Amino acid sequence: MAEERTMDRGGDRGDRGDRGDRGDRGGGGDDDRGGRGGFRRRRACRFCSEKDAVIDYRDQTGMKFFVSERGKIVPRRISGNCAKHQRAVAEAVKRARQIALLPYTVSGA
Repeated sequence: MAEERTMDRGGDRGDRGDRGDRGDRGGGGDDDRGGRGGFRRRRACRFCSEKDAVIDYRDQTGMKFFVSERGKIVPRRISGNCAKHQRAVAEAVKRARQIALLPYTVSGA
């Protein structure tokens, strides 16, 4: 009787069903994931790779790459900056906002 109860419970943690082994993460099975892309190569920091590039809060054209269309500062994982330069970019954007070179928010949205 006790054996039947343990066998009857199909949803306990020991029964993985048809999901397979958890260690099998698969490589290149894009059709299983619904077409989402796999691993993308990490973007290199623009300021580390180009030594002559400088972060200047007065340069509006340079700052527009680090501000979204809604006025938010673009995160590191999107912009590709290293931590050191992302902090400098954030500080420059905040300074540009303070002297009204960049907007805090976009009006009319």
